[in-house]
Amino acid sequence: MTRATDRSASLALEPMRELSQRDGFVTGTWRSIAAVWGRRELLGMLVKREVKSRYKDSTLGLVWSLVRPLVQLLIYFIAIGRFLGAERSIPDFAVYVFTGLTAWQLFSEIVSAGTVSIITNSGIIKKIHLPREIFPLSSVGSALFNFVIQLAILIVAALLIRGLNMVSYPLYAPAAIGIIVVWGAALALVLSAANVYMRDVQYLVEVALLVGFWLSPIVYSWEMVNGAVGGGRLAEVYLANPITLAVLAMQRSIWVAGSQPPFPENMGTRLALAFAVGVLALFIAQRLFDRMQRNFAQEI
Repeated sequence: MTRATDRSASLALEPMRELSQRDGFVTGTWRSIAAVWGRRELLGMLVKREVKSRYKDSTLGLVWSLVRPLVQLLIYFIAIGRFLGAERSIPDFAVYVFTGLTAWQLFSEIVSAGTVSIITNSGIIKKIHLPREIFPLSSVGSALFNFVIQLAILIVAALLIRGLNMVSYPLYAPAAIGIIVVWGAALALVLSAANVYMRDVQYLVEVALLVGFWLSPIVYSWEMVNGAVGGGRLAEVYLANPITLAVLAMQRSIWVAGSQPPFPENMGTRLALAFAVGVLALFIAQRLFDRMQRNFAQEI
């Protein structure tokens, strides 16, 4: 009893310390990066857990991650491309739409899974002090795992049908992936923190992603958009969406049938600018997350 009393008295004399230190923009960001790097093994375990949990208790397990994209590709090739005649306006429609879907699903999965990542892992957050950024970042790793599988299927299908444009546009696909990852991670950080304080955020994200799908040229072509808006400022507004640029870049590097139709000018410059702004957005998102995370334990 005396030891417990002495211990309580000594703890009462200890000064209060903030778990999240108030740092400047640059120093705080580097401190957070170092903290995440120090828990990189835990981050890897969280990514593995996310991947395994999708197919938990199933007989085929990860095989389902191959079956789903293959079925999607066959549906677009046979039902939409051949039966509905979509190939008449967009050649090799199955490759075209699956390329756009592969890029979009990477972004959508990062944002949607990242938004609920803090709430999903509330039990861990309440018990252990660790950099909370690893939870939204684990959704990035899980989404990239699924993306690699879909991309492999897409490349094989494209090679069988016509080939690839990666020789002519070798940097377009990596640029598209980079843009999607930095913008997706930035949104995942901000939205995951906001969802702690207002749970409606996760439902708003679902609606926003549904709208965003139709704001990118996935099931229709850039040529149709440019013709409908007549070019000019409206076309530039449409191209201001970084995910739209990423989808177009992926299509340009994989969809060989799209070599001839019109394509936005100065695409390389647009991609570089979108990536640079995305990196800045990611830094800002991390600082916002750092400020908002200080009351997570009380809110969840």
